[in-house]
Amino acid sequence: MNSREKRIEWFEKARFGMFIHWGLYAIPARGEWVRSFEKISNEEYEKYFHEFDPVDYDPQSWARLAREAGMKYAVITTKHHDGFCLFDSKLTDYKAPNTPAGRDLIAEFVEAFRAEGLKIGFYHSLIDWHHPDYPAYGDANHPLRDNEEFKDKEHNFDHYLDYMHGQVKELLTNYGKIDIMWFDFSYDDMSGETWRASELVKRTHELQPDIIIDNRLGGDIKKEDPEIYAGDFASPEKIIPPEGVVDEKGEHVPWEACITLNNNWGYCAADNDYKSPRQVVRALVECVSKNGNMLLNVGPDARGRIPEQSRSILKEVGRWMAENGDSIYGCQGAELPKPEWGRYTRKGDRLYAHIMERGIGPVNFRKMGGKIEKARLLSDGSEKRVHRPWNAAEFEEDAFVEFSSARLPDRKDTVVELYLK
Repeated sequence: MNSREKRIEWFEKARFGMFIHWGLYAIPARGEWVRSFEKISNEEYEKYFHEFDPVDYDPQSWARLAREAGMKYAVITTKHHDGFCLFDSKLTDYKAPNTPAGRDLIAEFVEAFRAEGLKIGFYHSLIDWHHPDYPAYGDANHPLRDNEEFKDKEHNFDHYLDYMHGQVKELLTNYGKIDIMWFDFSYDDMSGETWRASELVKRTHELQPDIIIDNRLGGDIKKEDPEIYAGDFASPEKIIPPEGVVDEKGEHVPWEACITLNNNWGYCAADNDYKSPRQVVRALVECVSKNGNMLLNVGPDARGRIPEQSRSILKEVGRWMAENGDSIYGCQGAELPKPEWGRYTRKGDRLYAHIMERGIGPVNFRKMGGKIEKARLLSDGSEKRVHRPWNAAEFEEDAFVEFSSARLPDRKDTVVELYLK
């Protein structure tokens, strides 16, 4: 087992995590990119800094919700692109302790989530729209990209990089063991060594030897010999790759799909287009069936509350996970063709049939005839008889399980645990 395989072993067993996007943008409540999309000036955005007072922030309730949903780790935005820090950085005044909140919100988060037994991840933006030495005019994303006043402004980008690297050092020094460093993001020529990425990765591993890092510093994680900063896992966004993620040799690359519950990462009051618990469960199963994880996002509001719609969805997902988590945790793809009724996951000699479509007649396990010792409904352990009924006599290579009803026991995903011979 090489270094990455050892460090990432827990991650590929956990399979399900919580993403949390939270910051000043919760006050305008139009998503985390509101400054960029609406080209909000520094002066206009400053009012949110003076208003930020999440009086209902209760990280213990967030952590309980994550655990009850079946999540095993959580990643929170320590600083998003707007440059505002939820932690007590000594390198800036633009931080939560200097708002009406008056304290280090990340310290409370870490304590609460550790207490619930969850692994800890820090998201940290490589971008900073508040720092004076981050280029503004002409940048692809900066809120001031079209502001002529900044056209000839000189920037000391190395000074910014010293600042950004220094903040990463603070995060990896002041909060105990950190499991994931989630950098975001590279674009155009702002990639790789533009961030002094090799230096950043080396320092990250010096401070936290067991940490894993995402792939958004740049580089190509799929190459046979990837750059040092190419990351430990891929991070497809709002999509599940058709065949998972593999490298140039066709070998598995660890990956995690980051998915929003509605259409925004940060709190957006008008966005009620939420995914159903059934969609979430099936997306998670799809990720695992392709050897991947799912990092599911919540965007707390300005008062520090996770929206009720999000809480309700996660609680229902948690009820499914409580009964069927064995088909997720520690599982991987089954290396079998995708069945027409759903998907397979596998752990050792246990094959999990995720039956999502009832179809007509018995459920057909193609080419599995004579390979299954017994079958049990995972949710309650009840026996499902494996046999070949009279109307399937001609399909000698297949195995079958019958359901007495035209409806499946669980319409989200009925899981049958198959014990293989």
